[in-house]
Amino acid sequence: MTQQRNLRLMLILSALMSFASISTDLYLPALPSMQHALHASRAGIELTFSAFLVGFSMGQLFWGPYSDRVGRRKPIAIGIVLFALGSAGCALSDTVWQMMLWRVIQAVGACVGPVLSRAMVRDRYGREQSAHKLSTLILIMGVAPLLGPLLGGQILLVWSWQGIFWLLTIVAALLLFCLRYLPETLARKNRNTQPVQQVFREYLSLLQDKSLLVYALAGAFFYAGAYTFIVATPFAYIEYFHVSPQGYGYLFGINIAGMMLANAANRHLLGRFSSKHLFMAGCLVLALSGLVLMMNVYWSVGGLAGVVLPIFFYMSMNGFIVANSVAGALEHLPHKAGTASSLLGAMHYGSGILSAALVGWFADGTPWAMAWLMGLCGLASLLVAILSVIPLPMQAKWRVL
Repeated sequence: MTQQRNLRLMLILSALMSFASISTDLYLPALPSMQHALHASRAGIELTFSAFLVGFSMGQLFWGPYSDRVGRRKPIAIGIVLFALGSAGCALSDTVWQMMLWRVIQAVGACVGPVLSRAMVRDRYGREQSAHKLSTLILIMGVAPLLGPLLGGQILLVWSWQGIFWLLTIVAALLLFCLRYLPETLARKNRNTQPVQQVFREYLSLLQDKSLLVYALAGAFFYAGAYTFIVATPFAYIEYFHVSPQGYGYLFGINIAGMMLANAANRHLLGRFSSKHLFMAGCLVLALSGLVLMMNVYWSVGGLAGVVLPIFFYMSMNGFIVANSVAGALEHLPHKAGTASSLLGAMHYGSGILSAALVGWFADGTPWAMAWLMGLCGLASLLVAILSVIPLPMQAKWRVL
């Protein structure tokens, strides 16, 4: 019976963690058609993605501390309702500005899933177990981004881009019903009873923690590169390489399959190696694949395959970087797991705000802007990760001026 409850818990948490993926990946094949329908420029339609990341990153700064005070279930329920309202508003939008507003509301609700799923795992498990469970969650939730672009492309065949957002509204309603099976993981004795204004002091305190900051920044650079890929490939594949929206879904799905395989490998290797070593290995492969992507695009090597293959290895490193970096960052913060998880999420997804905007601003009709941004993000992630293995001088914190 306990095993059945644990399985049910993991499935619900996986669904909550997938909110970010389904909110972004499902509508990717529709970006070119949305650009024409809403009479927007390419940079303008890509700003709907940046708007989502604004709400997603800023919302996490609220949900984590709030859940540390009232528990995990109530914030999750409120977040799902906001997600449903935002999704319905997107479906009814007539202009790109309306879309951006509803995307922010949708994102504020969506971010409650990933941040509190991570915190709920930390409520129950230690570092190595947390890394193992987080890898399991990411492996299970990998189905959502794998099916997202495929399903989005099929919806475009029989309906329109509005149907994609109506489907998200239905998904939110179903998940709200499933919350009846989600247990509360934060015991009352472990809840934070400090004043609300203390939250900002806690964030400043966490930003002085070198261990958390290094892991957070390494993950943030990975996410910046990943969101560059997500925003740019619909135009690079569909418009530059003339891939159909349905074919784009398959090319996108290859990367998710790689992420799932890497997460499965991470779970297996955690029995032999520490999460820190696997994290470093992931950052190294990330940087190398980013460099190969830059060279292939700059010198026009391999055509479509020259872009797809290095991106596959780049995105697959999600399986070694995300779970291990989160576990490492939260290892020594059991009583601030919600707040720390919020800060991590804000830095991870917030990094995509700038990269998603930059790839639109520097777009020249080729994949070059995507390639050099992903390459630089991969190198930056590796450089920051190297700091995690440099011994601290004497103190465990950096002074924030």
